[in-house]
Amino acid sequence: MSNQLQTDNKWSEIEERLLTPQMVAAAADLTDHILASCPDRLAHSRAVARRARFLALTVEPQCAPLLVAAAWVHDIGYAPCLRESGFHPLDGARYLRRISWPPEICNLVAHHSGARFVASVLELESQLGQYPFTQDAVSDALTVADQTTGPHGEAMNTEERMSDMLRRHGPDSANAVAHQLRQPYLRAAATRVHERLESMGVHTELTTAAA
Repeated sequence: MSNQLQTDNKWSEIEERLLTPQMVAAAADLTDHILASCPDRLAHSRAVARRARFLALTVEPQCAPLLVAAAWVHDIGYAPCLRESGFHPLDGARYLRRISWPPEICNLVAHHSGARFVASVLELESQLGQYPFTQDAVSDALTVADQTTGPHGEAMNTEERMSDMLRRHGPDSANAVAHQLRQPYLRAAATRVHERLESMGVHTELTTAAA
């Protein structure tokens, strides 16, 4: 089978998995509205959602819309209008809970990209603990979608993303303090997602898969 035919077949499979686009469309609209004043963050969120559409191949079909919707809204907590704790995963999850979004999405937003490690440094673990964490294919895919997308929406690998994060936040930041514990989790999630793609016959680098 030619590479182009393989690609076409995979994208057809992705479209079949997005069985409830209303959730995804609502998440996109909400993110566009809330992050309208944060163009870089919005560009990042849009790119993470695109990456998540590809990584939907690695989750159960019924979970694909959940993954892509969570990817859209994962960073809405950065919006100044939602700022409460100052920790964007928690602030985003709180807002989504207030407006009655599904608990599964609230939990994914609260814990995306190993947020629990940073929450511990910030002494916010009890507040984040109100949102249960589940390590599964969906949380892995969301983390990898985020951790292979740069702050302006550019493609990066996980190592580049972590280095960029440390540079931007600085050596004394909570992110830097948490990095020793958080780094193995991010790498392990990337490995699990890579293995799931490989098992499906998708032989591609995560940094270019969603291009």
